[in-house]
Amino acid sequence: MRLLLIEDNARLASLVREGLDQQGFAVDWCETVDAAEHALQINDYDLMLLDLGLPDGDGLDLVRSLRRRHDMMPILILTSRGGLDDRVAGLDAGADDYLVKPFQIRELAARCRALLRRPGASLGTRLTVGNVVLESAERVVAVADIRIDATPREVDLLECLLRRAGHVIGKPALENALYSMDAEVTPNALEATVSRLRKRLGAAGANVQIRTVHGVGYALFAPVAVDG
Repeated sequence: MRLLLIEDNARLASLVREGLDQQGFAVDWCETVDAAEHALQINDYDLMLLDLGLPDGDGLDLVRSLRRRHDMMPILILTSRGGLDDRVAGLDAGADDYLVKPFQIRELAARCRALLRRPGASLGTRLTVGNVVLESAERVVAVADIRIDATPREVDLLECLLRRAGHVIGKPALENALYSMDAEVTPNALEATVSRLRKRLGAAGANVQIRTVHGVGYALFAPVAVDG
């Protein structure tokens, strides 16, 4: 899942990014409303984390602008404005949730997952293809009801493939979902992750296939039913 964090406190932004990365999220960071608008024009995000007091404007104005444009991306406000009137104003402006600073990363991650599980959002609770199951909230993968270990990046990749099972997903779309803008990504990073995931699923006895469509991307296919 790819998130956009808009926060002008560099130290807090670094802590949030590091913490959410460990929870399996890819996070891009902007310090201003203007930079956020630019990021939104060139990238697709599953969720926005938004401070209110920004150097070039109030975050609530950005919320209102997005909602006027019928952009229904989930928005979680992160702010030190903790009064009742502030929370009401944020939610009435169109934000989906409101978290007052200081906060714990575990709670922030849980709120992110809750927003992404809402109807129409990016996360379902349980994804199943063949004998492979991903519990998206807990980031747990199982093959034939036996839990297997997988890295956060492998889980992210598997989730993308499961959600579009039977369809080819282009390499740019997968890279966009797995890596933040300033992540140090080697040219073959995606291919290496796909290879590791294939081996991990194969060793566990998974009956799905991850196929390479050369020059395009990857697709996950369910086992073929055999008439008996």
